[in-house]
Amino acid sequence: MARQKGIIKLKGTIGDITFYKTQDGHLAREKGGIDASRIKSDPAFQRTRENGSEFGRAGKAGKLLRTALRPLLLNSADGRMVSRLTQRMVKVIQADLVSERGLRNVIDGEAELLFGFEFNIRGKLGTSLFAPYVASIDRAAGEVKVDIASFVPGNMIAAPSGTTHFKIISGGAEVDFEAETFVVATSETPIMPWDSTPTAVISQTNVVTANSTKPLFLALGVEFYQEINGQMYSLKNGAFNPLSMAAVDSG
Repeated sequence: MARQKGIIKLKGTIGDITFYKTQDGHLAREKGGIDASRIKSDPAFQRTRENGSEFGRAGKAGKLLRTALRPLLLNSADGRMVSRLTQRMVKVIQADLVSERGLRNVIDGEAELLFGFEFNIRGKLGTSLFAPYVASIDRAAGEVKVDIASFVPGNMIAAPSGTTHFKIISGGAEVDFEAETFVVATSETPIMPWDSTPTAVISQTNVVTANSTKPLFLALGVEFYQEINGQMYSLKNGAFNPLSMAAVDSG
């Protein structure tokens, strides 16, 4: 891989060189690789096929989880979140100690490995929200909850420059990775001033299916706002809004 320099940036293929654009800039690489039909049939590439199958399964599982949490992710995700989540899902699948290699899956893996995943690497929950909170999942009742005692926003929330207001958001998701379906519920506080006035106690209960046997997830985040002439605007289009996987129960 090489980086393109100069005023004119190329895209496409010239001879054996492919030119393309990424988040890291305009790059170039030499064409190559092994014929796809050989990878699909040659016994020498059995491990490659197995890895590819599991990677594809991880990508599909990650997409399903993202879709379930989409109401929260609209303002709380970085440009590389998809690839980072897929990599984490690969680890979940690789933790499956029951299935054969190539057939490992999320259900028999360790969904708890998604705990602590940061959906926005530019704004992490652990470096934004310092108010103690209790995240809990009551599978029997189908309640995915977060409770936060009263706190002083100016002391307990590290907000980006320009912030005047904020709100706390959360979501509970019940995800069936086999049927590719989900049940989701979300909660949010009113938009509150980021100042020295203590908040009320915050208690958010997101209701999913009672007695579910599917993996349950709790995402918790903060959205920052700037007030201009009486109107609230998402600060820098949500570039620094944190959202983290605060609890996971694989069932």
